[in-house]
Amino acid sequence: MENIQANPGSANDGVAKNGWVDRALNFIEVVGNRLPDPAVLFLLLMIVIWVLSWLLSGVSFDSLHPATGEAIQVTNLLSGTEFARFLSGMVTTFTGFAPLGVVLVAMLGVGVAEQSGFINAVLKKLLAVTPQMLLTPMLILVAIVSHTAVDAGYVLVIPLGGVIFYAAGRHPLAGIAAAFAGVSGGFSANFVPSAIDPLLQGFTQSAAQIVNPEIQLNPLNNWFFTSASCLVITLLGWWLTDKVIEPRLESVAIDGDEKDMPAIHDLGGREKKALYLSVAVMAAGIIGLVAWMLPETSALRDAGGQLASFSAPAMKSIVPLIFLLFIIPGVVFGYAAGNFSKSKDVIDAMSKTMGSMAYYIVMAFFCALFISEFARSGLGTLLSVEGGSLLAAMNLPGPVTLMGIILLVAFVNLFVGSASAKWALLAPIFVPMLMQIGFSPDLTQAAYRVGDSSTNIITPLMPYFPLVVVYCQRYVKSTGIGTLVSMMLPYSLVFLVCWTLFLVIYWSLGMPLGLQSSFTYP
Repeated sequence: MENIQANPGSANDGVAKNGWVDRALNFIEVVGNRLPDPAVLFLLLMIVIWVLSWLLSGVSFDSLHPATGEAIQVTNLLSGTEFARFLSGMVTTFTGFAPLGVVLVAMLGVGVAEQSGFINAVLKKLLAVTPQMLLTPMLILVAIVSHTAVDAGYVLVIPLGGVIFYAAGRHPLAGIAAAFAGVSGGFSANFVPSAIDPLLQGFTQSAAQIVNPEIQLNPLNNWFFTSASCLVITLLGWWLTDKVIEPRLESVAIDGDEKDMPAIHDLGGREKKALYLSVAVMAAGIIGLVAWMLPETSALRDAGGQLASFSAPAMKSIVPLIFLLFIIPGVVFGYAAGNFSKSKDVIDAMSKTMGSMAYYIVMAFFCALFISEFARSGLGTLLSVEGGSLLAAMNLPGPVTLMGIILLVAFVNLFVGSASAKWALLAPIFVPMLMQIGFSPDLTQAAYRVGDSSTNIITPLMPYFPLVVVYCQRYVKSTGIGTLVSMMLPYSLVFLVCWTLFLVIYWSLGMPLGLQSSFTYP
């Protein structure tokens, strides 16, 4: 590990060696790190939203809300009624912030598995059989597939990316970046169907029925394209991580607390036996879960017998299942390896993990308030609808229109993070508009997915962005918003450009988008 820690300094030391790209990224990092602390930044942005809502509340807009058909009105959040509502709902806004519960519950289980030594032992065994040159693509591919488990990638795969790279003698921030790029930047690249597929299809179908009330779309109408995109994102992420990101991190010293980092040692005889036992317990649990899911009458399925729908108990139980999947083998390993001797050791492991999450909890408080106020103001809706209307009025050629949609969605994604919320607003605009010029709803949805994924990794307004900053600070204490944005910007730009071109080429070749889908309408 000496080669990682030997060169103290910052990323700026490599400017002369790496040219204008590195200078540009260093500039972004410096400027970004001069921004206030993320918690303060969310507070300041919330104040800006309050002021804008007050200034624009008296303005009449011609734009209509696509869901209600009524004129969009900006709500004055500084009025007595609205500010009283803000104060009275502050606690529930924070406690109801979805990422907070997801992160904390999952991390309780993962924390026990980590503190017991189980995760470290698994990684050592994994590294022993994985060729060094394939470590990056393997990590990105696992990150992409983690979408199947909803938000599991954010709380599990991204921190493990840092652990895996650190254990392999590589810079841990490069591992975090690669995993973040796969989990979030490649959000719509997956060969395993997930709950997001029927969710987006539902909005697309409703929008298409504005033009054709009889039209029906398959929930897997983009499956072939997203499966092919999985390979594209993996290859692009592999090249960027090994050739651009990691070389740039060579001069960034690792100054985190050694006791909080994975220890580098060979497994002893007792640890090996503990590992085999705990893995066997985990495997038995997975087999039991699959056996529970298989029957059509399983309690884990929804009323229609589906497992992948958002209403299915299986999907709603993802985070508790992650908790159990890690805490049980973690406890088994801890006792078998001698790292745990009493029940208090397990509770202490949970407490230590929660202690490391204190900073995230503070940031989540201000992030939750800002996102709630931004939604209540109506400014996000206005931004989305006005942008869509502008693109419609330009009447551009087909491929250019497709690229325009992708770029617009990528821009809106910087301000409105939820994939379903954005598509609920944009689908009633884009889908009927493009059906009129011969674009199928399936193709329009595919374009949306490309734009929605590409800029996830560079917006601090994405709910999990502060958590990734915390993961990085475990290894490099000075990591800030600018550090993470500058590290992820190459992924975002390359994904946006190459993935867009890939969709255009895919379209030109007439390759199938998915099940029962098409490129043209009618």
